[in-house]
Amino acid sequence: MKKFYGFVIRCRKFLMLLFLVAAVVCGYCQRFVSVNYDINSYLPEDAASTVALDVMGEEFEGAIPNARVLVRDVSFQEALDYKEKIEAVDGVISVMWLDDNMLLDMPLEMYDEELVETYYKNNAALFTVTIEEESINTAVPEIREVIGEENAMTGAAVSTAVATADTVVEVRKIAIFAVLFLLLVLLVTTTSWVEPFVVMLGLGIAVVINAGSNLIFGEISFVTNAAGNILQLAVSLDYSVFLIHRFDECRQKAEPEQAMKEALALSTSSILSSGLTTVIGFLALALMRFRIGPDLGLALAKGIGISLLTVFFFMPGVILWTYRLMDKTAHRSFLPSFRKMGKLVCKITLPLMCLFVVAIVPSYLMNTKNAYYYGASHIFGPGTQLGDDTQLIQDVFGKSDTYVLMVPKGDVVSEEKLSEELNDLEAVTSITSLVDLIGPDIPVEMIPDDLLGQLESEHYDRMVISVEADYEGPETEALVEKIREIAGTYYPDAYYLAGEGISTYDLMETVTADMVKVNFLAIGAVFVVLLFAMKSFLIPVVLVLSIETAIWINLSIPFLTHQTVFYIAYLIISSIQLGATVDYAILFTERYKENRRLFAKKECIVETISNVASSILTSGTVLTVAGFLLGKLSTHGLLSQLGYLLGKGTICSSIVVVFILPGFLYLLDGIFIKEKGGSEK
Repeated sequence: MKKFYGFVIRCRKFLMLLFLVAAVVCGYCQRFVSVNYDINSYLPEDAASTVALDVMGEEFEGAIPNARVLVRDVSFQEALDYKEKIEAVDGVISVMWLDDNMLLDMPLEMYDEELVETYYKNNAALFTVTIEEESINTAVPEIREVIGEENAMTGAAVSTAVATADTVVEVRKIAIFAVLFLLLVLLVTTTSWVEPFVVMLGLGIAVVINAGSNLIFGEISFVTNAAGNILQLAVSLDYSVFLIHRFDECRQKAEPEQAMKEALALSTSSILSSGLTTVIGFLALALMRFRIGPDLGLALAKGIGISLLTVFFFMPGVILWTYRLMDKTAHRSFLPSFRKMGKLVCKITLPLMCLFVVAIVPSYLMNTKNAYYYGASHIFGPGTQLGDDTQLIQDVFGKSDTYVLMVPKGDVVSEEKLSEELNDLEAVTSITSLVDLIGPDIPVEMIPDDLLGQLESEHYDRMVISVEADYEGPETEALVEKIREIAGTYYPDAYYLAGEGISTYDLMETVTADMVKVNFLAIGAVFVVLLFAMKSFLIPVVLVLSIETAIWINLSIPFLTHQTVFYIAYLIISSIQLGATVDYAILFTERYKENRRLFAKKECIVETISNVASSILTSGTVLTVAGFLLGKLSTHGLLSQLGYLLGKGTICSSIVVVFILPGFLYLLDGIFIKEKGGSEK
């Protein structure tokens, strides 16, 4: 190992240049990495709603409706004028309204009141709009200009456009605050005015290379774009700091180049084991069928891998280049010794450990009892324009969604019976289809060509079903199941059903199935790594159980506060908190074992806390603040909740490691400690 690092040190100038060039290239490539803000597009390719969308895309030119637009205080003729203006917006495929469901050749009072009020009520018109995916980000703002700020629009297309516009600005703001705070923390926790900038240089190089290399994925999800860089910064912060401190220790006994070789050799095991457990925690997300998991997991795992390479190949040259400057700008530590804190922990760790053990089962049970959102319908809540618009539309027209059912063409009798049975469902407010439009008095030739093209293809007929239902929830789930059951009666395995509510239903089934698999494999893989690294069975059990309980406590807080959780955030945070904070437990245990050779058990706890409190405080504070910044500054509900969960989860894990884990190590000392110093008390 030392021979290899000797080669690294001899080639340090070339390696530094190589990393700098890679950072410049990747910084340029980053602008070409596209970001996907549509949650439903990450459903598995074999999900029923995904297959339905693919088949519909082949058979019909138009997509399914993805926006609803409300215009208030308009007459019937003014509503028709607005319809024409919205249809004229570039990227709008179709706009459906009352005139597409009936021939408007009589006064409105002559028509079915329930059908009319689906589209026109209290002098307000509600249009069902279909926008092509490629034009969402330009068409939605243009529609807003057409209708004005006093009117409202909602739907998946609007959510995607708003998320794209707002999140880009918010991510930049969060990154700036996170970097400034990270620099402040490093200035406080290091003992040189230059060291923070050296560490930031290594972190910045790794983050830029990772961000630009995401180009290999083609595009990344909005979750990865918002959280990936911040998580990489916070999680890999300790690697460079640890190497610098090891180098300072070794320099007391050897010349700088030899000291760096010794420092690298001594640091490899601890940094690699820490990095490997983190990578495994992130890679567990790659096993999800819901493809945001692999998107985030692979990008984060790659980021930690690049951070490790940066520490071992780029940072040695930087440290050797700047160590004299770090010596000249050295200052006293601003942090206390933490020995008083260590003595306090000695007094309270065993009682706290007993309370912790008692809390394991309740926290696990509470974390499984949360209420969840599965889709995108609640991402922008009250206080945001989209959230307020959605509420306004619901206040006037009630909850509404649009499903599209595609059935094989040719069997008119079955289509009529299917339409009748679907119309009998209480939640179905209207159906636009050929069998509903044509009749003895309305031949097919009278149907406008653009509407006919939306309802009939070479092989299939389509039914556009308006339902009085939210995009998700128990009632929606029952409705989706009922519609699928009815359609399956007439067209077994031959129908296709799509819509936002349908995709959300499939999303719910996908992510809930992912949960057990991802958690089990993440915990199992981390346990195996710890098993080999620590050569003990009991200690890995204690470490994993400690962090998992911290995760359960974190995720039981929403249950206790009656907060609904985005299931995707719940699923992601379970792996991220495990991967990002199990390092604290590893660091504490390894240093305890090292100190136990010199100290008795109680004094060993005091000494260990004195040694590691600064590292855990530094990393934990940065990760906590980064999470809370994401939570506070993001208007995207899922990202905001993910940030708050990350911040609270890091606090939970840090408290468990500092105050609870010492009690376990104290009690189990005789089992896993082979070399002991001092007394056994």
